[in-house]
Amino acid sequence: MLYVWAGARSHFGPCAGPRASGFIFRDRVTLAMSASSPPEPRGSGSRFTQWALGWAKSIAVALVVWFFLSTFLIQAFHVPSSSMERTVLVGDFLFVNKLLYGAEIPLTSRHLPAIREPKHDEMVVIHSPIENLLLLKRLVGLPGDTLAMKQGRLLRDGAPLAEPWVQLAEQPPSIDEATALQMRSWQLRYYVGQDTVHYHPDLRNWGPLVVPPDSVMTLGDNRDESFDCRYYGFIPRKNLRGKPLFIYFSYDPSSWRPLPFLTAIRWGRLLSSPR
Repeated sequence: MLYVWAGARSHFGPCAGPRASGFIFRDRVTLAMSASSPPEPRGSGSRFTQWALGWAKSIAVALVVWFFLSTFLIQAFHVPSSSMERTVLVGDFLFVNKLLYGAEIPLTSRHLPAIREPKHDEMVVIHSPIENLLLLKRLVGLPGDTLAMKQGRLLRDGAPLAEPWVQLAEQPPSIDEATALQMRSWQLRYYVGQDTVHYHPDLRNWGPLVVPPDSVMTLGDNRDESFDCRYYGFIPRKNLRGKPLFIYFSYDPSSWRPLPFLTAIRWGRLLSSPR
C-alpha cells in the first residue's frame, strides 16, 4: 500500500497532492482486479444452439442441392427385374440424365424444354402409364412409325431391324385369354392391317400398328420376360423421364456369398455405359 502511494507521488511531483495519488491508486487497483478476474464462462446452452444452427444450415443447403439435382438433372435408378437382360442386369444401379428430354416441374404437369428429342433404339426410363413405377426399356417406335412383329422379329416401316441386344427364349411364352383380349382391344385402334376380324396378336406376332402423335413405343430387350407396351399400349411422350448415363454400382443379388452387396460386386460393370 505504501509503495503504491509513494510511486504515485514520485510520478506527479510534490504539487500533485493526495487526490492525484488516490486516482492512480484506484486506477491500478482496478487494473489489477481486471487482470486477475477470469472471463465469464459462456453458457453451454448458447454453445449447443450455435452448433445446432450450424448443422441445420448445412443440412438445409445439402437438401436444396439434392432436390435440385434429383429433380432437374440426374436421378439414381435401380434395376430390379430381368426385362432388359443382357444389356443391364438385376443389381445394376444407374444414373439417369433427366434434363435430356425435359425434366418434369414438381407439382405441375409441365416440363422444362428438352435438349433434344428421343431417338430410335435408345434406352429410356419411363413412368409406367398403368402404375406408379419407373421402368427401363428400349425405345423402338416414334410418332408416325409403323411397327409389327413376326415370329419375334421387329419390323419398322416394313423393314426388319437388326437388334443384337434382344434375347428370346427357346419356346415362345404363352398368355392367358384375358391378356390376349386386352392386347387385341388396344391394338385394334391403331391396327392398319387388312383383316381386323381375324386379328389375334400375341407377344411375338402383332401389328402393323401406327404410333400416334405425342406417343412412343418401348419394349424390353429380354422380350419374353418383359411387361411392356405390347400388353398395355403406347407411352405418352410426357412419360419419358430420361436416358441412362452410366452404371455407378453393380452387384449380384443371387450370389451365394454372405452380404452380396459387399462381397459380390461386379467390378467390371462399374462406370460402364449401357447401350
